[in-house]
Amino acid sequence: MRLTVNRGISLVLIGIAVVYLVMAFQLPKYAFVPVDSDLVPKMLGASLLVLGICFFFVKDPDTEEQKKKRTIPKKEVWMLLTVMGLILIYITVLEVLGFVIMTTLFILVCSRFLGYRKWLVNAITSIAFSVGVYWLFNYGLAIRLPAGILPF
Repeated sequence: MRLTVNRGISLVLIGIAVVYLVMAFQLPKYAFVPVDSDLVPKMLGASLLVLGICFFFVKDPDTEEQKKKRTIPKKEVWMLLTVMGLILIYITVLEVLGFVIMTTLFILVCSRFLGYRKWLVNAITSIAFSVGVYWLFNYGLAIRLPAGILPF
């Protein structure tokens, strides 16, 4: 069996899934809850493991055309790295500024960087999404998201 790019990627995904599942099974169990908090991580880990195994056995010849498609232009590499940097900034500042402010800023900046030019639509969408998700989690599901500097 020859190790193709797909098989290499599938082995990496299987490894990530195994580590993720080990960590998911270490989550604490809570009494008196019908669905425990470890259900979703276990389902995601199992799904990734099954998909990684399926990907390993997919028949996909490695042609020259596919090799050409794998090269990423430098402009797109910088875009990926910039979005990764924005995500790291979002994660770092989330607790300080709060979910609503940070998510609104992240959506505004990231969508503008990726080429969306309509500021009004972008602002309305990012504010509505951030406030809606915050309200849903805090008041609908009783799961606290970081309020940050906002008084609510």
